[in-house]
Amino acid sequence: MDRQSSKIEKLKALRERVSVPSTPSPYILETFSNPGATTVEFSTDEFTSLCPVTGQPDWCSIVIKYTPNTLCVESKSLKLYLQSYRNEHGFIEELATRIFEDISTTLKPLYLEVVITATPRGGLSLTARKSSKVRWFEWAD
Repeated sequence: MDRQSSKIEKLKALRERVSVPSTPSPYILETFSNPGATTVEFSTDEFTSLCPVTGQPDWCSIVIKYTPNTLCVESKSLKLYLQSYRNEHGFIEELATRIFEDISTTLKPLYLEVVITATPRGGLSLTARKSSKVRWFEWAD
């Protein structure tokens, strides 16, 4: 077995049929060594969560952009992580911060940005953004 194959075997979500977790957790996120990417960006318009007041579903788009340090997130595990929010109650601002913290703790990227845009209701649009150089790399420019 070559080195690449042994690395891929460690990615459980990618290799197996996995059901969507019932609650979000950073432990859902799987990683692999950065092969040299300078920027990674994921986006979807199928992010859902529940309004903490009414319990009604909030439909959103989400963009996650990061500058990897040594690790990248495996895309299927990220998809499962995001899908696990479908039964989670929370304001969009809170969810953007929570997702930011989970990804930054898991990857320790040089830069991370999470942007959630809710589908407009009543003519009002809402976008919540959390971005920064991640705290353990404040010295890096």
